Amino acid sequence: MSESRTPEYPVDPIFLNRWSPRAFTGEAIPEQTLLSILEAARWSPSAYNLQPWRFIWARAGTPAWGPLLATLNEFNQSWARNASALLVVLSAKTGLPPGATEPQPNGWHAFDTGAAWLSAALQATSLGWHAHAMAGFDKDLARSSLGVPDDFAVDAVVAIGRLSADKSALPEALRARDNPTPRLPLAAIAAEGRFGFKS
Repeated sequence: MSESRTPEYPVDPIFLNRWSPRAFTGEAIPEQTLLSILEAARWSPSAYNLQPWRFIWARAGTPAWGPLLATLNEFNQSWARNASALLVVLSAKTGLPPGATEPQPNGWHAFDTGAAWLSAALQATSLGWHAHAMAGFDKDLARSSLGVPDDFAVDAVVAIGRLSADKSALPEALRARDNPTPRLPLAAIAAEGRFGFKS
């Protein structure tokens, strides 16, 4: 792993090996492998066990692929077209907590779905694949073309693929950027007792 991925304290290597490349081989992903990635997401923790996450998936070369790829902005389409699968990540904005008889607003739907996305990303890494989450997509188009009800948030789109050593398929401006990135120092994100982080 690169010097930019050296931890300050010991962590499992999977956390350093997980990164979000854009250069993919276009290799087909077996359906069972993709379902294994989604199975990991299924076991994520959630408030009141409401499990608000939902995933709409498509593998490249299938009829479902085109509508999912079309939700991405032009920049993301330029590289994600070489991915093996796309996931649209949704979260239920309401749920039925214990003791309730009617659905209630779930203020933690995005937080819990973020945990599910990370579980999927780590499972992909453990299987030799990479997952790249994107904010650059048309939420309204995703909602309308994929039939997403109003009580679900459209949170992200994720590209999954095998890492390619050949970056020539990427737009030139992206080639130098397609490397594992560093993180802020721990002291900049974690403070004991009260707000106060070192820059």
